[in-house]
Amino acid sequence: MSQELSYFLMGIMFGLGAGLTPGPLMTLVFTETLKHGTKEGLKISMAPLITDLPIILLSILLLSRISGFDKLIGIISLIGAGYIIFLGFQSITFSGIAMDQDEPAPQSIRKGILANIFNPNPYVFWVSVGAPIVIKALDVSILAAFSFLFAMYFCLVGSKMLTALILGKSRQFLKNRYYIYILRLLGVALLAFAVIYLKDGLRYLGVF
Repeated sequence: MSQELSYFLMGIMFGLGAGLTPGPLMTLVFTETLKHGTKEGLKISMAPLITDLPIILLSILLLSRISGFDKLIGIISLIGAGYIIFLGFQSITFSGIAMDQDEPAPQSIRKGILANIFNPNPYVFWVSVGAPIVIKALDVSILAAFSFLFAMYFCLVGSKMLTALILGKSRQFLKNRYYIYILRLLGVALLAFAVIYLKDGLRYLGVF
């Protein structure tokens, strides 16, 4: 398997994990779709394409400046491992969402953008996990970095859009056992990546 393909597959895994895991943005996708139709849910799904680019660039710039400090990189890797473990257990323990029919009124893509900007998860992910992956991918090739980013955002945005399309036709989808099984499987995959980050962090810290 080529390294570019490895990064592409990694992007798919992280993109699906982020795209399907419940959170502020996914909640907005649910409520907008249920209350105002599929079109509004699709608009909310595209918010990461607008909000994440500055976060990605700043995270890569920050980490590229401290690339010579092994202990700091080790600490960041351990934080990344902890965050991935959190996401993994969140997915594994997911059992469905009960929608509240009294959700507040109409949302828009502006609401989705604000929800994502003030959501700490993208910042934590890109500083502790995403940016280190992109930096390592750039050492391989620009194509490897592009493959990771393309696959991740295609799956992140695409999975939310697909959720909105399906939810628009079936209100029971959120409790569908296949949706739950997919999330749990992704949770196991995330835990496997957490082990890798944990080992990298300990290696940078000189533990082994």
